[in-house]
Amino acid sequence: MVFRFTIWFIFIIGGAVAGYFLDTIWFPEFLYNWLWHIIAFVVGVLVMRLVMTISRNTGRILAKYGREGDLPRMETNRLVTEGPYACMRHPMHLGLFLFPMAFALLSGFLSFIMLIVPLEILLMLIMIFLIEEPEAKRKFGKQYDDYKKTTPAFNFSVKCLKQLLQKVER
Repeated sequence: MVFRFTIWFIFIIGGAVAGYFLDTIWFPEFLYNWLWHIIAFVVGVLVMRLVMTISRNTGRILAKYGREGDLPRMETNRLVTEGPYACMRHPMHLGLFLFPMAFALLSGFLSFIMLIVPLEILLMLIMIFLIEEPEAKRKFGKQYDDYKKTTPAFNFSVKCLKQLLQKVER
């Protein structure tokens, strides 16, 4: 867990710092353009709300269906296939892909938005398939293999996205 939080910290802070320095070279006209920063900030707030909605909903589903017995917070011992997990294996990660974009928009650094965020999303995908998926396989075995055969990693269908945004009661 500490490793994952460290990676997020590096993505966000490192992305902002790198974005600033790259913008001084490539996009200096955007660094002090107040209209650009206002627009980017407003869009960033909207994207951040989307991230929070998806994280809240998927977290509640995991807490509701993914735990049997007394477990520490953020731990699961049951494979969740309800709600958006019925149509994609990584709905929380789909929401988290938007987090660096929201932060980049809030910062207003064009290099962060156009270059660094896509690279961070690529790294997140690699981590999902090299770390998260093997962990789930070890944890849930054949049950996860069967789930993986019938459920795509990500699903952008309107029906699935609606489930992702649908409010979940505790």
